[in-house]
Amino acid sequence: MDRQIIIERTIKAINHLPDDKAREISDFADFITDQYEQKMVNEGIISLISNSKSFEFLKDEEDLYTEADIKEPYSG
Repeated sequence: MDRQIIIERTIKAINHLPDDKAREISDFADFITDQYEQKMVNEGIISLISNSKSFEFLKDEEDLYTEADIKEPYSG
């Protein structure tokens, strides 16, 4: 279904509802919008972090410890 058709159909349905039900739909739309915006922010942060070169210097860092240094393995 085309986006514009969905919008028009939703507006038509809201216009037939009492005020309290229209308010519920508005609140739900706000909730969905907030979730979507938060998802976009999180994906942006993930993208920035994954493309960051801030810790590139650690790739050349010598390993200080190996598995051979473990005295008692964790068995949690």
